Amino acid sequence: MEKVISKNRKAWHDYHIEEAYEAGIVLTGTEVKSIRNSRVNLKDSYARVEGSELYLYNMHISPYDPGNRYNHDPLRVRKLLMHKLEIGRLAGKTQEKGFALIPLKIYLTRGLVKIELGLARGKKQYDKRRDIAEKDSKREMEREFRQKQKIE
Repeated sequence: MEKVISKNRKAWHDYHIEEAYEAGIVLTGTEVKSIRNSRVNLKDSYARVEGSELYLYNMHISPYDPGNRYNHDPLRVRKLLMHKLEIGRLAGKTQEKGFALIPLKIYLTRGLVKIELGLARGKKQYDKRRDIAEKDSKREMEREFRQKQKIE
């Protein structure tokens, strides 16, 4: 049973997602409480392999109000937990031109905070326009289909 806390919808708009990976994340106590209250923002965040470790940058976790002096820096760099072989594989793939590691969603599984990373390649402007046009045409076809069913 997994409870999705936050999704990065902009990632699906700006990138072609090739593969998805699950990773654990190292957090402090007040960060976990803020995440459970859905006070997290994945927009503009990314992951990077440094040495043999994986780090997450620019993920904003709001300070926990009752946490006072035990609170954390909202934009601090957070370590991600994956198997060493997976990190090595990701390091090789992100070295290729145009690939990046983008967080897609953050969720709770059996009380643990997990993050889903996507191996992504950036979209061009015309790709984004084509996706929007396809979505609009699909929506229009569904609308017409529903109207025909009402008539019958």
